[in-house]
Amino acid sequence: MPDKPQPKVDIAPPETWVDRYGDYLYGYAMSRLRDPEAAADCVQDTFLAGIKALDRFDGSRDIKFWLRGIMRNKIVDRIRKAVREKHVDIEAEDEALMESFWFKYSGIATTNPDPWQFNPRKYYDNGEFWEVFRECIGQVKSPARQAFILRILEEQSTEEVCKVMDITPNYLWVLLHRAREQLKTLIESKWTGPEAN
Repeated sequence: MPDKPQPKVDIAPPETWVDRYGDYLYGYAMSRLRDPEAAADCVQDTFLAGIKALDRFDGSRDIKFWLRGIMRNKIVDRIRKAVREKHVDIEAEDEALMESFWFKYSGIATTNPDPWQFNPRKYYDNGEFWEVFRECIGQVKSPARQAFILRILEEQSTEEVCKVMDITPNYLWVLLHRAREQLKTLIESKWTGPEAN
């Protein structure tokens, strides 16, 4: 029996994209880039790329999410450019930190990080939690923020992130650990600490 043809999604004409998808895409870009000018440029670049590639849109999903897919590539390009302009170097403290991590994970040191003050998984569907998360991710220091965005939020592979940022997998691991630690502190402070009230 032949496969049923998938129903085609209605394509909003490009002249309506700004009104229909502009705010959504801008919010998505801001949550990753934390720079209004870069986010606005990213939206514009996404719309231009979408118009040029519209003949390749197969209609199998909502065009909003197709445009978001284009935007993800634009965000990665922006981060790649930012990393190139401000080259990432491993400082002495990073090397010491890596050594201590290897020491810990070799089984010699067994101290565990402090547990969360609350279970963030319980708030996964809570819009207010994600607003706090977006605010906090913007406060994580680069290049840890960039590494976290590429590897965790944009779901790039370790190999892809290392190539974009021109770093080793070991250093990526350090940056992700640092980003998670900073996020934990910031989120706990804003969600359950004195700033939560």
